[in-house]
Amino acid sequence: MSLNTAHINGGVLIHNGECILIFSDKVSLDWQNTADPVFKGTKKGRIYLTTHRMIFNAAQGSEKMQSFSFPFVTLSNMQLEQPVFGANYIRGTVTAQPNGNWEGTNEFKLTFKNGGAIEFGQAMLKAANLATRSYQNRDGPPPYTPPNTQWYAAPPPAYGPAPTGYYGWMPPTNTFPDHPPQNTVFMTDAPPPYPGLPAGYQGQPAGAAGMTPHNPAAFAKAQEAAQSAYYDPNQPQMAYVPPPAYYNPPSYEQATHKKDQ
Repeated sequence: MSLNTAHINGGVLIHNGECILIFSDKVSLDWQNTADPVFKGTKKGRIYLTTHRMIFNAAQGSEKMQSFSFPFVTLSNMQLEQPVFGANYIRGTVTAQPNGNWEGTNEFKLTFKNGGAIEFGQAMLKAANLATRSYQNRDGPPPYTPPNTQWYAAPPPAYGPAPTGYYGWMPPTNTFPDHPPQNTVFMTDAPPPYPGLPAGYQGQPAGAAGMTPHNPAAFAKAQEAAQSAYYDPNQPQMAYVPPPAYYNPPSYEQATHKKDQ
């Protein structure tokens, strides 16, 4: 993860070769460890699920945490919570990227006031599994490197998922039909430093630096994963894909258990 690195000019800043899969406004973000003042208090704003990560952007310009980047390779212990009282939320742990303006790990809680937490969480787990299936780095997330190029308005295709989907899977745009407001998505020429899904538009390769994201072996693995996925006929946009050996997301029962608050 990196702190205050994914916002610019009142919008979100993404990499070249990255696009937004789904977007939700009016979410809140809370942190368990608030020793650092920047993590104190409930943060209100927008959440973006991209081909490579989650990004939170604060709604208020006075908020100390203006943005927070959650690359898939930094996430663990993800749970989808359905309390009897209150809004559904996503809980998990994120590990800092070196040079990411913060160190260590922290647990977070992402609440969706207008609904959609379960669908967003399922989509995030699916995208993360597909994106990191061939990722070989076991030494922790790559360091954050500030872009050394100018930012510019992202092309229109970066505002939404590829029309053809990703290895047989489509993000749940029926639950999240909205796109980010026009002229609020910005991009640099720097490619993502961590693995992700292909962007679906002309740009830099979607994988991490030094990786070959479209090699036949990786593509074959992703296709095999998609073919072996379990599809719920009542939710055709969702699927469960067996995760990599080093990644252990919760079971469905664990992820969606109800608990009193």
